[in-house]
Amino acid sequence: MITKLMQTFISRRNFLGTTLTLPVASTALGVSAIAAEKTKDHSENTHSKHSQIDKESHGGHDSNTTVGNVDHERNGFDPHKILTDWDLGKTHIDSSGRRIREFEMIAVDTEIEIAPGIFFPAWTYNGRVPGPTLRAQEGEHLIVNFINAGTHPHSIHFHGIHAARFDGVSKGDGLVWPGESFTYEMPAEPFGCHLYHCHATPLKRHLHKGLYGGFIIDPDPEKHPENIEAARSRVIGTPENNQWQEFIMVMNGFDTNFDDENEVYAANTIAHEYMKKPIKVSRKRPIRIYLINLTEFDPINSFHIHANFFDYYDHGTTLTPTLKTVDTIVQCQGQRGIIEMSFANHEPGKYMFHAHQSEFAELGWMSLFEVVDNA
Repeated sequence: MITKLMQTFISRRNFLGTTLTLPVASTALGVSAIAAEKTKDHSENTHSKHSQIDKESHGGHDSNTTVGNVDHERNGFDPHKILTDWDLGKTHIDSSGRRIREFEMIAVDTEIEIAPGIFFPAWTYNGRVPGPTLRAQEGEHLIVNFINAGTHPHSIHFHGIHAARFDGVSKGDGLVWPGESFTYEMPAEPFGCHLYHCHATPLKRHLHKGLYGGFIIDPDPEKHPENIEAARSRVIGTPENNQWQEFIMVMNGFDTNFDDENEVYAANTIAHEYMKKPIKVSRKRPIRIYLINLTEFDPINSFHIHANFFDYYDHGTTLTPTLKTVDTIVQCQGQRGIIEMSFANHEPGKYMFHAHQSEFAELGWMSLFEVVDNA
């Protein structure tokens, strides 16, 4: 991916228009239908109007989604693959016996389609929004090699523990000019659900343009003997972890006309993507969601599940829940956590989850789990 991004010229198209109205599926009466209604008697006309209004105003949520489909191949990333696409980097043991995990990151300007026919001039890590989900284990030493192939200064600021010289906020500690590179180093701690983002100024611009992603550190079970089974279940590749269905969801929004207000909302960038193609899950295996809020311009975002409840681990830095048996949580920007739930006692079917700000849901942040016996 890095080689491809370095070698490929990223073309842009001008973003047309100053305002955005999402194309929404509608059953509204057409002009010819209205004309035909006028030829009927008053009682029939009134009944028909009331029936139409009832269908239009109180229809199912599937009548209030974007029309058409986004070209994921053109975008270069698929939100369904992002759900489980963990970037594990490359590992080796150094001369001191320390386990090193190394990642490659590149910033590029890329136009992406965020809703059918709606294009956004994004700044990206590795050509996608959100950027790659970096995943490591507690106690490792992390190296992140970063190249700025964009047109503005960029950096990577990690929400983790690191020295000041790797903070990514100014020249000399990881703020990188176009055409230059920098290597960040840090210990993989604490364990939990974390994030990274560009910290160049103006910060709100670099964030809302797409420079952010997930950063997960699995716990070292040997360091947590009091909760060793829970710790093992979070370590990718272990038998205990394989019993879980794990997903990364980055809540985000897009200001398409640059008025400091979002017109499109989503989980993992593409509006209503998981409504049109629900996330298939098995009711025989529990679900773990690494949830991160990186929405700019709105003070909070949220997650609500229908017909179920979950346990929540704020920041993911504990192995016991910080909230138990809830169906809605709220996150400010930069806040994150782990959701654990099960559909074991539910019948198969489609179960909705979304932001519990109605505007966000209607403008793209509405999704479905399709619960099946085997997935």
